[in-house]
Amino acid sequence: MEMNMTKFHERLQHPRPQMIRTNWTDLNGLWDFCFDDDNSGLTQNGYLREDFFDRQICVPYAYQTRKSLIDCQEHHPIVWYRRPLAVTRQNARRYLLHFEAVDYASDVFVDGHHLFHHEGGHTPFVVDVTEYVHENAVLYVRAQDFCRADQPIGKQSWKQENFLCWYTRTTGIWQQVWLEETGEQYLREVRMIPDIDNASLDLDLFVENASDTTQVSGYVSFRGQRITSFATALKSGRARISVDVSSEDANFRLHFWSPADPNLYDIEFEVLERGCSMDLVRSYFGLRDVSVQGSKVFLNNQELYQRLVLDQGYWSDGGLTATPQQLLADVQKIREMGFNGARKHQKIEDARYMYLCDVLGLVMWAEMPSFFEYSHISNENVMKEFHAFVAKHINHPSVIAYTLMNESWGVNEIYKDRKQQAFVNGLYWMTRSLDSSRLVIGNDGWEQTLTDIVAVHDYNSDPETLAASYANLAQAAGGSPSRTSLRHCFARDYGYSGQPFMISEFGGVACDTGTRTIDSSWGYGNRLEGQEAVLEKMAALCQAVHSIRDLCGFCYTQLSDVEQEVNGLLDHNHEYKFDPAVIREMITGGKQTGFLFL
Repeated sequence: MEMNMTKFHERLQHPRPQMIRTNWTDLNGLWDFCFDDDNSGLTQNGYLREDFFDRQICVPYAYQTRKSLIDCQEHHPIVWYRRPLAVTRQNARRYLLHFEAVDYASDVFVDGHHLFHHEGGHTPFVVDVTEYVHENAVLYVRAQDFCRADQPIGKQSWKQENFLCWYTRTTGIWQQVWLEETGEQYLREVRMIPDIDNASLDLDLFVENASDTTQVSGYVSFRGQRITSFATALKSGRARISVDVSSEDANFRLHFWSPADPNLYDIEFEVLERGCSMDLVRSYFGLRDVSVQGSKVFLNNQELYQRLVLDQGYWSDGGLTATPQQLLADVQKIREMGFNGARKHQKIEDARYMYLCDVLGLVMWAEMPSFFEYSHISNENVMKEFHAFVAKHINHPSVIAYTLMNESWGVNEIYKDRKQQAFVNGLYWMTRSLDSSRLVIGNDGWEQTLTDIVAVHDYNSDPETLAASYANLAQAAGGSPSRTSLRHCFARDYGYSGQPFMISEFGGVACDTGTRTIDSSWGYGNRLEGQEAVLEKMAALCQAVHSIRDLCGFCYTQLSDVEQEVNGLLDHNHEYKFDPAVIREMITGGKQTGFLFL
């Protein structure tokens, strides 16, 4: 795989590698910070007092983490941030303030002006601060998070203490913050959907402040060789075009993206107003297709057997927040251990993780974090983030599936409750309306309604009975194959219709190497003594899954230890517990597929 290392590192350092502008400022680092338990910052405008802020925090780490420099485990539902936002404003320029994720509800102020309110702890938002910035401007952010069970919280504990597989809360800013400069007209969003059967790329472009004379032009290249160029006018600030991206350089007209050969094309967009350049954005895309044919999943019209690892994206010193180097190390280790993909679990990840999957070659399942109490309020709260959840992943070729719910969390009565069934089905069809180019898993684990893959969780630690439970997949799908959950594969009045079948969680064998002091650690099954016994159990479980005919893949639990859960292949510091070559042999089953060119 050829790679331009300068381009690779430039993109990896940018908070959004698929939308790079030249003029941007990283706003991470030390900010003034305070807890506001009595809410006086808002009710009494206390945030404007110089003495209101009593400490500093390292953004973008949540105050509960060591890297935040605060490391406080007490629950403070309201927090404030402050930092200078010094900008020398240029005529006909706009300044966009980006937040990748702030948990949960956030308000943005510049000086004494309230500019923006956002709800949703996992998705990006942008604030146009043009009219308010100057050389002495001050930025304030208020975050409020009561960690309620009716809001999407993923793996955060909604109780006072951690329990089972729910962990330390995340409050406030926990992903990247940055400022961009653009022209008066600028590219607000682009959606890039490949069509490999027609050798084309479908573009849906949205330009802010567009006039009747605004145009968008651009070009496509592959490894420095220009493929084609395009130009289009806009109607109501939008343009839709299809670009022919075939070339004679490719062996078969196109350079396909796959885990084995993760080819990426470069694409550049320029917004023009009466011929003058207003905005220039550098991006990339991959040409690939995901489909279901009978009981198989196909990538680029070839069968794909998915070897995924469950990745919860926690770090012992940073919580849900990682550096680009930590993300890179994780993706490299996932590949080294023989996996061809990752299921990002109960978390909407940093965009640079998806970039690394794109460029290094991992397929990925994107997952919406769960809530835990069903009501019309939780329904509404999901929709506050749902469109942005899809938008964050839609241009990444590595993302081949969306997981909407997990193990009936938040829809605990879905087996019989028609309202909860309708809710999951509504999310399924909403996803299809937003992005029809990927697979959709409605309720991963059990009690499924509408789904493109029958995804079953089974932590049976006995290899023989694990394999026997799936000797007949149609029969298994019609019942309760997992001897650990004893839950039906499908909700009442729903059934198997021949979809691909996958064991999307299994394994979870505990091995505590002592990298974190924990009162009581756990994994699935009986605790084994010694690394040799653990490896034998893991190998036997993997062999059992490999022996099940007609599966479209599996997902092993899990990549790394997370707080009290010690069933990772990596420890709390994301270092190997085991020889990766040994793990690779287990995961691949010693199988070689595809052509060998020697």
